[in-house]
Amino acid sequence: MMVMKEHNGIYISLEELIQLEYIADGFSFLPKQPIHSVLGGRHASRLRGRGLNFEELRGYLPGDDIRNIDWKVTARTQKPYVRVYTEEKERPALIICDQRMPMFFGTKKEMKSVTAAKLAALASWRILKSDDRVGGIVFNDSDITEHKPQRSRSHTQQLLKSVSEYNNELKVSNKIKSNPDQLNEVLDNVVRIAKHDYLIILISDFYGLNDKSNKYLLSLAEHNDVLAFLIYDPIAVEMPEDGKYVLSENELQVELNMNNKKVHSPISNFTTKRLSDVDTRLKKIGIPIFRINNSDDIGKQLRTHFGNL
Repeated sequence: MMVMKEHNGIYISLEELIQLEYIADGFSFLPKQPIHSVLGGRHASRLRGRGLNFEELRGYLPGDDIRNIDWKVTARTQKPYVRVYTEEKERPALIICDQRMPMFFGTKKEMKSVTAAKLAALASWRILKSDDRVGGIVFNDSDITEHKPQRSRSHTQQLLKSVSEYNNELKVSNKIKSNPDQLNEVLDNVVRIAKHDYLIILISDFYGLNDKSNKYLLSLAEHNDVLAFLIYDPIAVEMPEDGKYVLSENELQVELNMNNKKVHSPISNFTTKRLSDVDTRLKKIGIPIFRINNSDDIGKQLRTHFGNL
């Protein structure tokens, strides 16, 4: 993990996450988006939003909408039947927040782990304001904490408490090794919880994403709305061509001299390829992916992706 030059931006408190409730506006995860939004237009992601739930089949009555006639049942019984629907009143949401050691990285404004925590808070407050149930899973390299979806401000605060606690446990001196397999452990839990009609928000750098992950994600995307937020540091897109940087993990440290092309080129190629690989995997599955960097205002980035409502 890269040692930052400043102390702020390394951790975030529960109080700061709660304060984000007051700026969780100007964006929406519902399907009705402005024309310039990435969720608008013919190539939009298919968010189900608030829809209709099937309730029953009954005989046709004068005045019923003929568009609701079930033609298969009608043909089988030789009597007209209609499908009756009730409006879907809510859409439970699961916020998945990655707080593993690879997220404890930052070169400018803040750590990726802090950006992920802020995004989890903004998403939670926005969804709660939409009168939907909010739950989540917070995880690091060794532990996983689940919060079942509830429509409750105090429950949302409990979720964010877990986020802040996991965030503040991250330390360069931690002897816990990075665990790429933990991502699939979490996805397995999500599949168990989200049977259908959930909004699932994945917030991670997707360290450990592999073919096994694809199977979990395909299963989730089949019956739920899944949004992926790829948290990254700008250095992963544009590696500086000069300067010296210290990378550390546990008790190991190494100094990288970016003036040396033999050092710069392989690292630059590796980081850009990893981001591209994550993009490619998720897009093949049909999951919308949004890149969020840890150097720009998180609220502004959300409004850019989801419309300035």
